[in-house]
Amino acid sequence: MASYLPTLPPIAPVRRIRYLIFLKDVLILACTAFGGPQVHLALMLERFVAKRRYLTEAELLELNALCQILPGPTSTQTITALGFKIGGPNLAYLTLIVWALPSVLIMTLAGIGIYYVQQNSISLNFTRFIQPMAVGFLIVAGYRLARKVIQNQIDIVLATVSVLVAYAFPSPYITPVVLVAGGFATAFFYKKQEIMEKAPFRIRWANFFLWIGVLIAAATVGAVTKWLPLRLFENFYRNGSLVFGGGQVLTPMLYNEFVEFKHYLSRQEFLSGLAIVQVTPGPNFSFASYIGLLSMRNDGLSGQLLGGFAATAGIFLPGTFLIFFVYRFWNQLKRYRAVRASLEGINAASTGLTASAAISFFQPMSENWTSVTVVVLTILLLEFSKIPPYLLIIAGLFLGFLV
Repeated sequence: MASYLPTLPPIAPVRRIRYLIFLKDVLILACTAFGGPQVHLALMLERFVAKRRYLTEAELLELNALCQILPGPTSTQTITALGFKIGGPNLAYLTLIVWALPSVLIMTLAGIGIYYVQQNSISLNFTRFIQPMAVGFLIVAGYRLARKVIQNQIDIVLATVSVLVAYAFPSPYITPVVLVAGGFATAFFYKKQEIMEKAPFRIRWANFFLWIGVLIAAATVGAVTKWLPLRLFENFYRNGSLVFGGGQVLTPMLYNEFVEFKHYLSRQEFLSGLAIVQVTPGPNFSFASYIGLLSMRNDGLSGQLLGGFAATAGIFLPGTFLIFFVYRFWNQLKRYRAVRASLEGINAASTGLTASAAISFFQPMSENWTSVTVVVLTILLLEFSKIPPYLLIIAGLFLGFLV
């Protein structure tokens, strides 16, 4: 892989300090950013734009829109691309590791804990308030994002249509269709965009071929050897190469493959892990660590850790390779007015997808007055108090232990 990672020149002390400050900011977000990509975007705007001024709000929204139309974890690709922008590929890989590590460690420990709980018949009812709280987080994040990106009647129409389509056709493959359609709709209004001088395209294909090569090699070798860790890597690498739109889209894909089809996990184990990942800061794709670990529960602790590592590498690598490939010529691509105009529609459609996900998550709990109360209280506390989100989560867990 070294051939694809150009060596940076010696880093000046001031630049090194800047990189360390950036990685510290990433670690703070990794430990406090609950609630999925929409919440992550709001926190990135607050820390990276308003506080540190690494880039402008428009640049971050552009970058996030680009990552939404690529397969892979949206917030992870966004923050990795930001590391690339600030310090090149080496800083980008460090950014990925710092961003993912806390949640991966938590979900790895969760997998070990669930296995222990299962062996000792201990109740998991203490997580009962967490799912409605996660819905509250999602609703607030969608509302805050909509306030930033919904600017006119066309955006309102696109967001509304996106809600209806995504709700009527609850398939993970509808996400890229909705996003591309939204971008296509606003691309026609390109004349409103400022004319920029175009630069010739210089596409470097190395990371694209790396993405394809790893996929083919893992599938081939895994089929021949039938070694479970390699097969897990291929399974998650394939899912990471196909999923658009974040963890809420990945969840049904993983459920169908690892519960319904392969029976690596029971339904209860899967849902318990899903509840835990809702209270875990950082990328929701760390759910893969939990699934990979329990998929190798019969191979001892070392085998479980190997399964978790294989799943983690598989789910995060494809999106990283793809954003490295596209970001290198993104500055040239966005000089075209139609491309910049399409980002407005993509952002509007994204708010609709967020609303649809919130409706889907809320509907099963709408008849439970306790869950509805928790959702409403979470929304009110997030909007009208200064209580940090992670403290709300801790309070929810504590209340679950008490009740």
